[in-house]
Amino acid sequence: MTRALVTGGAGFVGRHICARLLSEGLDVVCVDNLVAGTGALPPERWPHPPNGRFTFVATDCRDYFARTDEHFDYVYHLAAVVGGRIMMETQALCVAEDLAVDALMWKWAAATRPGCVVFFSSSAAYSIGYQRVVGHQRLREEMISFEDALGVPDLSYGWAKLTGEFLMKLYVERYGGRAIAYRPFSGYGEDQDLAYPFPAICQRLMAEAGRDEVFVWGSGLQCRDFIHISDCVDFVWRSVDRLPSGTSLNLSTGIATSFIALAEEVAQQIGWQPNVSGLSDKPEGVFYRCGDTAMQKHYGLLPSVTLSEGVGRMLDQLRFTAGRAA
Repeated sequence: MTRALVTGGAGFVGRHICARLLSEGLDVVCVDNLVAGTGALPPERWPHPPNGRFTFVATDCRDYFARTDEHFDYVYHLAAVVGGRIMMETQALCVAEDLAVDALMWKWAAATRPGCVVFFSSSAAYSIGYQRVVGHQRLREEMISFEDALGVPDLSYGWAKLTGEFLMKLYVERYGGRAIAYRPFSGYGEDQDLAYPFPAICQRLMAEAGRDEVFVWGSGLQCRDFIHISDCVDFVWRSVDRLPSGTSLNLSTGIATSFIALAEEVAQQIGWQPNVSGLSDKPEGVFYRCGDTAMQKHYGLLPSVTLSEGVGRMLDQLRFTAGRAA
């Protein structure tokens, strides 16, 4: 039986990874200490509670690494202190704890030699110099090179993910291990925590339906590359054994959508057309974050869920949840 360890497996991305691995017949060990504010849920509260050969270990993955030398065919490392933009900006030192988590994971991997380590990095690892109002570009995987100037990533979360990728490079080159990394862009899905902008905007506009004016954070002109969680997970599954060791791959659509445009799409699907404005006193983050998709296309990876369809799914889920609570 092929065995997979998923750290941070109860979080938004992690639980979808677990579900896919189980559906493919893998034996899954999920380690998560269910930290409040990270969107982690106990398995019984997942949209599709896990079945099959599944073990949940409710502990900090650092403690797990210290006490186990089990062999795994795959290690999907998602454990991280992360929430929405407010957490990134106001709890920077808590987010920096990810440095310790990742360092211990790579050290443990060097000792136990799993078949493949799958490191979940982030689009936040890219230099913010490529993401400004003037001169922004679609972010290509080769823009992060540890042989050239790196630039400044996005806050402590970006630094942690960039460092994790550097440790992957050392693990591959100095220890001979197999490892790959993924850089998710703005992933979203129906069970995502409301600390994240996509579900938060959908819920807020449902509550404010009919108003003449609604608001989004920042200028509202800032753009993100929204990709549905099902496409993220499918891209990972279809490429995990095909990427050369040491490779990092975007998980993106290549389509930049402003927050104003997102809110307008949500409002249209609800059934009205308000004026959408920005709130300058709220965090905006970088101006333009969109992934280049050439490398994904090389591996035949194309998203199947459009933004319009994704908005519809989110609204349906929010209506269902509201109906159950009534």
